[in-house]
Amino acid sequence: MRTLPHDSPWWTLVLTVASTTACLTVYYGVPLPTDEAPEVVQLVVFAVGLVLLCALLVVQVRRQLRAWGTPSVRVQSVMGLLLPVVTFFALAYYLMADQFVGIENRTDALYFAVVTLGTVGYGDVHPVGEAAKIVAMVQIVLDLVVVGVLVSIATSRARARAEHRHEHEHEHEHEHEHEPRTENRPD
Repeated sequence: MRTLPHDSPWWTLVLTVASTTACLTVYYGVPLPTDEAPEVVQLVVFAVGLVLLCALLVVQVRRQLRAWGTPSVRVQSVMGLLLPVVTFFALAYYLMADQFVGIENRTDALYFAVVTLGTVGYGDVHPVGEAAKIVAMVQIVLDLVVVGVLVSIATSRARARAEHRHEHEHEHEHEHEHEPRTENRPD
C-alpha cells in the first residue's frame, strides 16, 4: 500500500476529516453533569479550558513557523486551532443554556459557536445572562486573535514564497547568459 506524503493535499484532507470527526465525537459523546455545579467551579473549569486553548494556540503558531516550506501545515494548523476552540465554546454554551435564548440542545450550542466564529450573528440564538455574554465576548476576542495570527503567518509565508520565486527566476536568467549562442542557419 502506498503512503501519502505528509505535505500532500490528500493527507491534509484526511487529517482534517479525522480531526473534525474526533471533535464532534467528543462534543456529542462527552458526559456532562445534569445538576448545576457551583458558579466558582464553572468559572475555574472555564479558565483552565481557556488556558489550554491558549497553549494550543502557541503550539500551532510554533508549528507554523517551523514548517515554513510545507504548505499543507497551514490548513492542518487552522483546523488544529479552530476545531478545539469551537468544541470548547460549544460545550460552555451548552452548559450555560439557561442563560441563552435558543439553545435547547448540543446542536444549538455548536451552531452558536460556529456562527460566533464566523461573526455572522443571525440573532436566533443569543446570550441573555451576564456570564454567557462574557463567555461569548471571550470567544470573539480569542477568534480574532487566532484569525489574526493565522493571517499574519499566511501573509509572511506568501511574501517569503514570492521573494524565493523572484530570486529563483533571477538565478535561471543568469545561467542562460553564460550558455553559448547557437544561430539557426538554414542548411
